[in-house]
Amino acid sequence: MNCKQFNTIPLEEVLLSLGHLPTKQSEKEAWYLNPFATESQASFKINKNLNYWYLFSEGIGGTNTDFMKKYLNTSVNGVLIWAENQNFSSFQNQNIPDQKFENPTKNYEILDVNGIHHPALLEYLRERKVGNQTQFLHEIHYRMNDKNYFGIGFKNDSGGYEIRNKYSKICLGKKDVSTVKNGSQSLRVFEGFFDFLSFKNAESFLEKEPADYLILNSVSMIHNIKNSLGNYEQIELYFDNDEAGNRAVEIITSQNKNAEDFRNFYSDFKDLNDWMIHKNPSPERQVKQRRR
Repeated sequence: MNCKQFNTIPLEEVLLSLGHLPTKQSEKEAWYLNPFATESQASFKINKNLNYWYLFSEGIGGTNTDFMKKYLNTSVNGVLIWAENQNFSSFQNQNIPDQKFENPTKNYEILDVNGIHHPALLEYLRERKVGNQTQFLHEIHYRMNDKNYFGIGFKNDSGGYEIRNKYSKICLGKKDVSTVKNGSQSLRVFEGFFDFLSFKNAESFLEKEPADYLILNSVSMIHNIKNSLGNYEQIELYFDNDEAGNRAVEIITSQNKNAEDFRNFYSDFKDLNDWMIHKNPSPERQVKQRRR
């Protein structure tokens, strides 16, 4: 990775990897508390269109490289070494023609929405150990920059689709959370839809009754859900075991006394889907074990 490549990664994703979440945001900008010092009011602004930052409290700004030089107190070479060891999904997707990280609203057309039938998508779901949860998913065929693509689609509350396959991770349409309502007084909150599907697959194993479900589709959406949490008697949190997940749990539990961190049973794994893949406490496996 060189500086030009690193500077094309959304700075929001870089900050997220470091455990920093926005205090407020719009389509054009995002505001954060100072990542370099303690403060009570956000003074760090990202211009999303330019992917540039500016810290009003110190009067400085620049690119991703400039940010990480200051954050790590290192040289450009040190920044690039650090960046090479990260797992930025948007950088991985640069190797796939015409795929973008998220919300390519002006250069795509959805061609077809159906149940999942394509063998490659079904195999991908089986690899993620959620092949029996297709009732929540769609097979989306879409055209982008004069080329046709397809993927697994998970619909959000604004009518957009989170699209996943082995090679891409994008959002078609407006980025938003997804809710699944069952009229329950309990709510379960997940970062991504594969974690939600994993939980549904293990719900009986975990001796849990169905509840309402909220899928953020990105941990950066956490500040968009404040009004969605107040009416529940119990809120269970199933975030990733990383700095961003820790921060998300801290934000929600500090504002909602009925919220509780439920990551203990997969504390040795990256996230709930990683636990599902390696532990595989699925109904199918339990049946096989009982037959032995």
